[in-house]
Amino acid sequence: MSTTETTVQIPARLDFEAHAAGFYKAMSHLDNVATKEADRADLDPRVRELVRIRASQINGSAYCIDMHTKDARAIGETEQRLYALPAWRETPFFTERERAALAFTESVTLLAEDHLPAEAYDDVAASFAPDEIAALISLIVTINAWNRIAVSTRTWVPGSYEP
Repeated sequence: MSTTETTVQIPARLDFEAHAAGFYKAMSHLDNVATKEADRADLDPRVRELVRIRASQINGSAYCIDMHTKDARAIGETEQRLYALPAWRETPFFTERERAALAFTESVTLLAEDHLPAEAYDDVAASFAPDEIAALISLIVTINAWNRIAVSTRTWVPGSYEP
C-alpha cells in the first residue's frame, strides 16, 4: 500500500506589510529593541527563543513557531526541548530559571484569564533581576503582537523563514 502525502495551502488574508507599512516598520523596530534589551540584560538567547516559541504556541502562530524554532536550533537549542516545550511542566528538561520564564510567558500571554497572579510574578522575580524581567516583558509583549498580526492576516507563509 502506498500513501501520497499532500500539503494544504493556507491562503494569506492580507499582505500586512504592504497595507500597513508604517506599523510594520514600527513593529520591526520594537522587535529589534526588545532583542537589544534582552542582550543588554544578558538574558540567555535560548531563554529568549523559548519565550517566543511558547507564546507563539499558545497563540497558534504557525509562522512564528517555525521562525523561532529555527532560530533556537541555530543557537544550539535541542530538538528534545523544543518538542517538549508544550508540556514543559511535565519534563525534567528545563532549569528552574527557564521554568519561571515559561510560566511568566504563559501568564502574560493569557493575561485575560487570571490577570497575572502574584505567584507568577514572584516566581520570575525569584529567578530574574529587574532588568531581566523588563527584558522578558518586552519580548513577551512583542511576540504576542507579532502573533496577532500573523494569525489574523496569515501574511507570512509557515516554512518560508530562513535564519
